[in-house]
Amino acid sequence: MNDALRRAAPIVVVLAATIVVWYAAAVAMNLSAAQALAGTGAGPGAVARAAWSLDRPLLPAPHQIAQTLFTGVFTEPVTSPRSLVYHAAVTAGTALLGFGLALVLGIALAVAIVGTRTLDRSLMPWVIASQTIPVLAIAPMVVVVLGNIGLSGILPKALIAGWLSFFPITTAMVTGLRAPDRMQFDLMRTYNAGNRDVFMQLRWPASMGFLFAGVKVAATLALVGAIVAELPTGAQAGLGARLLAGSYYGQTLQIWAALVMAALLTLLAVGATDAAQRVLVARRGGRL
Repeated sequence: MNDALRRAAPIVVVLAATIVVWYAAAVAMNLSAAQALAGTGAGPGAVARAAWSLDRPLLPAPHQIAQTLFTGVFTEPVTSPRSLVYHAAVTAGTALLGFGLALVLGIALAVAIVGTRTLDRSLMPWVIASQTIPVLAIAPMVVVVLGNIGLSGILPKALIAGWLSFFPITTAMVTGLRAPDRMQFDLMRTYNAGNRDVFMQLRWPASMGFLFAGVKVAATLALVGAIVAELPTGAQAGLGARLLAGSYYGQTLQIWAALVMAALLTLLAVGATDAAQRVLVARRGGRL
């Protein structure tokens, strides 16, 4: 119990300090509108309460965001376009498909790069260069090109999410497949192990820790890519569409609620990755 308290104490302190600063910043940024709402001669307390209760604040107070989030999650029907669960499910589906594509592509590229020296020299620079292209620049082109050949809906957005998330999987897997040292390879050769045996019994198990580290980064990037892909594609559903609609109509509470929902999805993705890693390690007889 004491260990748990010691671990939680720094998080609680930072969170409390952030909330205090946030409330103060909300008063400062909403001061003009709050003074007009509170009326002439209102005291600092009245002005602060007005700043924390504006319908369209420049910076919402934390309790306003929490209330909007609660309304969007628990009071609206899940199938309603007003429901944050509905929009989060759309974005999560896109991100999941993009992440699956990135996982398959990333592992395949890593195996090819490690297995063939020519591909290591010729393919790896292109893998790195692919991440220098801004996603916002290629998203409209991907949608237009795929739309012209009859592909629309979730696939173009998933490809954009996969484009953004395959790189950490590839680089982590390449590092992991090369992690065993020379003595381990020499030992495998003394047992007359072939290339396939070396890969399955040595390289692949050694790469798992690196793979999950890359997967955690890739999962978050897939969500970012899915949200970014919804912005220029004119999507009607998804957290990206929710952010875009909020910016059009000046609904800052809607924008912040969507951002918090995206953060919660990211935490869920990282938690699922940790759980999968623990299950794999336990099945292999190890421990974290």
